[in-house]
Amino acid sequence: MDQRGIFDKLSDEQAGKLIKHIFSYCADENPEAEFIIDIAFEGIRQALKRDLRKYNVYIDKQRINGAKGGRPKKAKETQKTQAFFEKPKKPDSVSESDSVNANETIYRSFAHLSISKDEFKKLEAIYLKQQIDDVLDSIENFKQNKKYKSLYLTAKNWLKKEEPKSEHTKFKAAWQ
Repeated sequence: MDQRGIFDKLSDEQAGKLIKHIFSYCADENPEAEFIIDIAFEGIRQALKRDLRKYNVYIDKQRINGAKGGRPKKAKETQKTQAFFEKPKKPDSVSESDSVNANETIYRSFAHLSISKDEFKKLEAIYLKQQIDDVLDSIENFKQNKKYKSLYLTAKNWLKKEEPKSEHTKFKAAWQ
């Protein structure tokens, strides 16, 4: 593309002769051409020589790197570090009585998070049930809720932005 301006200034016949001249030069045939083709070829000849020098430097570097031994060979046996190579574990057996007891103590759960009834009562001592449920809904709909470990602690933290229950009762008492 560097030489397009040269080809644009030549007639189609001259451009064809220049192309043939370039191919002959690259094949080490020492071509001879008319004056205008020789002048147009001079810039191309310099670019070809420059590129050949760069290529030879690259080849020399590769030869030196190859003499160092090249890339280490891969191990023949594949490491078995991935989980899918292991045999699947059998799930812990859960009796029905355990699952019933777990359901009786859980106030709400979704995805990997759950909040117990005891934890809910702790929050309910400070905040209104509606406030807590709204915050739990917000956490459930929050896209990045997978990074949370405890629904109780997350809800407690989110509820800090809300007014405590005592403020609501004072406000209601002032209007009544």
